Amino acid sequence: MPENNNIDLKDMDPFSKAEVGMSSSFIKTVSESDVYLYAGITGDFSPNHVDAEFMEKGAYGERVAHGTLMLGFMSAASARMYLGRTVSQGYDRVRFLKPVRFGDTITTIYKVSSIDSVKKKIIADVTCTNQRGELVAVATNIRVHIG
Repeated sequence: MPENNNIDLKDMDPFSKAEVGMSSSFIKTVSESDVYLYAGITGDFSPNHVDAEFMEKGAYGERVAHGTLMLGFMSAASARMYLGRTVSQGYDRVRFLKPVRFGDTITTIYKVSSIDSVKKKIIADVTCTNQRGELVAVATNIRVHIG
């Protein structure tokens, strides 16, 4: 199924054209500034993210990005799939499977797995994979059409 990364505002009812298997993607290399800006926005200054000396002594050996930054990437991939007036009802079964290190390039894939046309809901599987092909985060997103 081809990617749906383009918003077509002329399409009056894109929700009805949604198909299982449709996908969109978002690719981003995580920089130190991304992590510090995210820490500043959220107030999450855990040493896991901002204290290199502290993390040198741990199992990861270095600072890692916030897991919830991956949720932001998931939201970005979702936003690239225009389905009309829909809103996210949240992410279920969110798992952070491996650390995301500064300099990792994360590819996020948002793929429609089911459509409930009666309840006007779309369920999508979302994955974040690093440049080594390792799955670093997964979730299920629920979007509902609000008319």
